[in-house]
Amino acid sequence: MRKPLLVGAVIVVLALIGLGYFQWRGGEGPLGDSTSPTAEQPGALPWSSEPDWCPAVQVVSIPGTWESAQTDDPFNPQANPYSFMLSITRPLQEAYPIDHVRVWTTPYTAQFRNIQTERGRAEMTYNDSRAEGTARTNGELAFIADTCPSTKFIIAGFSQGAVIAGDIANQIGTRNHAVAPERLLGAVMIADGRRENGVGINPGVELPGVGAEIALQPFNQIVQAVTPGATMTGPRPGGFGEVADRAFQICAPNDSVCDAPQDAGTLVARAGDLLLANGNHAQYASNPAVIPGTTTPEWVVQWARGVIDAQ
Repeated sequence: MRKPLLVGAVIVVLALIGLGYFQWRGGEGPLGDSTSPTAEQPGALPWSSEPDWCPAVQVVSIPGTWESAQTDDPFNPQANPYSFMLSITRPLQEAYPIDHVRVWTTPYTAQFRNIQTERGRAEMTYNDSRAEGTARTNGELAFIADTCPSTKFIIAGFSQGAVIAGDIANQIGTRNHAVAPERLLGAVMIADGRRENGVGINPGVELPGVGAEIALQPFNQIVQAVTPGATMTGPRPGGFGEVADRAFQICAPNDSVCDAPQDAGTLVARAGDLLLANGNHAQYASNPAVIPGTTTPEWVVQWARGVIDAQ
């Protein structure tokens, strides 16, 4: 009897990972200048230290599952007008001119294949989607790092985007990236499926669980049977390395994407509760229980403005 329950619990957690769709509404459409310099433009001329358009700070935003598309405009994302990350990037675009703070949103096929539905079977696998998002983000970071030697960076992501952002922060912090650790002002992971307690900085409440990719790693065989191509990768080797003092992990209590039970017994026992807690993953814009006294977007925007203005 225990195995069917465990399979059911795994399916519930995987369903939550695959959601990533933030039902956030409010404000006008996203701001941005789609005619601004892009990664396709030529780099600095031989006699120039860097192009005039190089910003003081490059903010890279990585949306969650179902919140982006491969063809989206990185300066004016419109693939999903309710994308949670817009509640962070729009205020920053409003506060600073693009030649000072260049806000760039990763356009990638943000999907999570679910073989339980006909539509889901046609979607890109989680592994392939994450790989595409990582490659596109790293391509932009490498381009700016090489073209604009004075530019500093902020990286932020939600859900699947948080996994990508955390993986890149790991690469930077362990010096396996085009961006040197000293050029990273900070990384913010919101609902990170690879979150570990004590790794990075938690600006919110203490949590008992871990990221679902850590909790489910021992059950990868079951995971592959339910959602082929969704490998649970476990904790990040080396954590955040040299950038651990500015890698922020934000997670809502009982959000099973980032606060999943750490043992099989609890995973089984809480299967029903995990499904009921589904709404926590879709309430970061307003949930007061994540960071006392504020909301997640307000905290991230205030923190980002603080480090930007200090440059």
